[in-house]
Amino acid sequence: MPVHEEVTIADIEAARARIAGGVLRTACIEAPSLSQITGCQVYAKLEYQQRTGSFKERGARNALLQLSPEARRCGVTAASAGNHALALAWHGRDLGIPVTVVMPRVAPLVKQARCRELGARVEIHGANIAEAKELAEKFVTEQGLAYVHGFNDAAIIAGAGTVGLEILEEVPDADAVIVPVGGAGLLAGVAIAVKERRPAMRVVGVEPRRAASFAEALREGSPRRIVMDPTLADGLAVPEVGARAFALARGRIDRLVTVDEDLISLAILRLVEMQHGVVEGAGASPLAALLSGELPELRGKKVVLLLCGGNIDPLVLARVIEHSLAVDGRLVQFSATISDRPGGLAELAATVASTGASVQDIRHERIFGGSDVSRVRVSCVVEVRDARHADELQEALRGKGIRVHERVRPQMQG
Repeated sequence: MPVHEEVTIADIEAARARIAGGVLRTACIEAPSLSQITGCQVYAKLEYQQRTGSFKERGARNALLQLSPEARRCGVTAASAGNHALALAWHGRDLGIPVTVVMPRVAPLVKQARCRELGARVEIHGANIAEAKELAEKFVTEQGLAYVHGFNDAAIIAGAGTVGLEILEEVPDADAVIVPVGGAGLLAGVAIAVKERRPAMRVVGVEPRRAASFAEALREGSPRRIVMDPTLADGLAVPEVGARAFALARGRIDRLVTVDEDLISLAILRLVEMQHGVVEGAGASPLAALLSGELPELRGKKVVLLLCGGNIDPLVLARVIEHSLAVDGRLVQFSATISDRPGGLAELAATVASTGASVQDIRHERIFGGSDVSRVRVSCVVEVRDARHADELQEALRGKGIRVHERVRPQMQG
């Protein structure tokens, strides 16, 4: 299909019939806790509950089912940071189609390992999707593999659009849907479905500020390759949006929001605590958009958050949660000088406990702590309820004659 050719609502309906039984219809549930903190009536579309953890299965299966017999025999290839690769690996195995995926070096290790477990041939190449694609294209010319583009193929966009049909059926009176934007295939598919069936419903795209390729395309009038910085939303780290996807989406969306890393991190924490769901950075970005304060027009409205994926590295998740607790004012770090005599540390701990706070970590600094050998500087990490509780703790320590030198606040990330 040429780049300029449309993907229609009929294509999306056909895709839904084609993939039925092979891809889960995920729940779209009301989220009262998220509603309370955002001022909207929030619903969450749980695409991270797909078998491979993301919406990518919809497009992957739709594309694979439309291959010619010869292409099925030879196999397919794609460049992907993880979710598209996982989807192709799963459905390729199910359909008996060989799959080779090229993943950039930054692809999460958990996604690389899972692709191999599913039987895909995995090659690691390049610093980003664009560089990985260069090797995948060699496989097309040298090995005769069919290339399945992760966000710009018509079949991929149509498959992604099926999630839009489900949202319209599950929350028929929704005022808006917030959609993560990487290569813009999901945004294009959802926007086509929504604007065809309910033109008044708002479609809002969200992308990380560190990888804002759709925003750049809007500024320039067509896709442009950008220089990206590392982002928690690795699934959205695409240096250039798809030409077809951009053409289909640009006239159908109502807003585009870019979000900082701390908001993405905080959104992951909120979803863990309030929805009991483990969602990756890309999947958490719609909630980050609501938390950003940049969508005041949605206050009081019925809003669907498309939680597109849940494949986050467990080690990254642990770091994100700790950082988010610090950003949220619930983990504080401070240094203090205490007596190095017996009972000095006990008095510090007792004072912390008396305020209802909890010590998470404590370290002594004797070598560089000063010339008074009767006293020692300690660095503490303490869990508190909020910033006000941290202030109460600091006052309690001063009341006991414990000198607090500094309270470290987390570095805000753009």
